Amino acid sequence: MTAMAKDFTELAAWRLSDELRRFVIEVTARPAAARDFKFCNQCKSAARSGPSNIAEGFGRWSHKDFARFLQIAIASLKETRDLLIEARESGYISDEELQWATILAKRANAACAGLVRYLKDTPDLR
Repeated sequence: MTAMAKDFTELAAWRLSDELRRFVIEVTARPAAARDFKFCNQCKSAARSGPSNIAEGFGRWSHKDFARFLQIAIASLKETRDLLIEARESGYISDEELQWATILAKRANAACAGLVRYLKDTPDLR
């Protein structure tokens, strides 16, 4: 996987996480949500952390290091899901939007987990 990717933006894990991040940015710009400063800050921070950690991990020299950053990204994706559940409960997003975002977050998590497994099963490239 990583041997074939020349840039982190080619990774499915990053692309899915980035799509979720863009959704969160759109949601937090909505007038009702935008007034909830604490929610917006937490949600944007969590959503930014996923793709950022994938990108940073991609730049690391060892598979072990990259896997550690992917695990942090997985945790951030789960935090983002929790905050989106809160967004639905607060009326900031619809049931359908939450369902779509949940599927997206789960796909991003699965892509990260698959990449972690790959990294743990393969030697570092030197």
